[in-house]
Amino acid sequence: MRSFSTLSAVLLASLLSLACGSQAPPPGAAPAAVEAVPPPAPPGEPLPPSEQDALARLEKSPRHGEYVDVKLPSGGTPIRTWVVYPERKAKAGVVLVIMEVYGLSDWIRAVADQIAQEGFIAVAPDLISGKGPGGGGTESVSTRDEVVALVRGLTPDEAAARLNAVHDYAVRLPASNGKSATVGFCWGGARSFSYAAAQPALDGAVVYYGSSPEPPELARVTAPVLGHYAGDDARVNATVAPAEAEMKRLGKFYEVHVYEGAGHGFLRQLEGREGANRAAAEKAWPRTVSFFRERLE
Repeated sequence: MRSFSTLSAVLLASLLSLACGSQAPPPGAAPAAVEAVPPPAPPGEPLPPSEQDALARLEKSPRHGEYVDVKLPSGGTPIRTWVVYPERKAKAGVVLVIMEVYGLSDWIRAVADQIAQEGFIAVAPDLISGKGPGGGGTESVSTRDEVVALVRGLTPDEAAARLNAVHDYAVRLPASNGKSATVGFCWGGARSFSYAAAQPALDGAVVYYGSSPEPPELARVTAPVLGHYAGDDARVNATVAPAEAEMKRLGKFYEVHVYEGAGHGFLRQLEGREGANRAAAEKAWPRTVSFFRERLE
């Protein structure tokens, strides 16, 4: 004979079933599993956009971005610089975004915006400011080939001097916590590595498919370096193993990742190489963000 409490439980279950329009489970049956509600997706985008989507991403960004003119100690045309601020209460580390050989493009500005989304002050200088028609920079040049020619005309010392001016400006911003790192792509990747030898105050440097410095320059590197390289990029990769061996001999931090099947410029060309470029970006970008958080927070 069932107890009164058992009969009451059965009656209550039946009433609830009628109220909810479903059939109650038989007495003694295991309760139905509750379907887990997936957590909300993190705000923002997981990767920088591809080149073709860069302008659209910038136009819908909620973050504050602005152009500023950074003065050179030697005088002359100031460095036109794109600065994007993160949405956070605490002061933030600074990341200098060093342009490709294609100048301060919409894509580089969109990468800066992505870095700000990750919680850092992103600062992207136009290193050919004053060298274009009428004393302009990237925006004043009509073709990509002309931009490339102007960028390649920068000497290493000139590029470092311009980066120093922007670095000194950025770390003194009221919203900066005083820590800084660089990230560069292609031509800018090589500059990012070299700048780690020229700027002792740097807290980290990230290289995307940029050639490595020669041993004498590596000896002056003080900041840890993170390198991302495409598997199908023999020209650049020929410089990686010698630099890796020398950095190890010197006892310096140089972490290398090579992404098989990816091509040069994989972060900008996400659609390329039958998915290999995107696969590389999906590994490289989180590693980049983690590297910055470890060294700039």
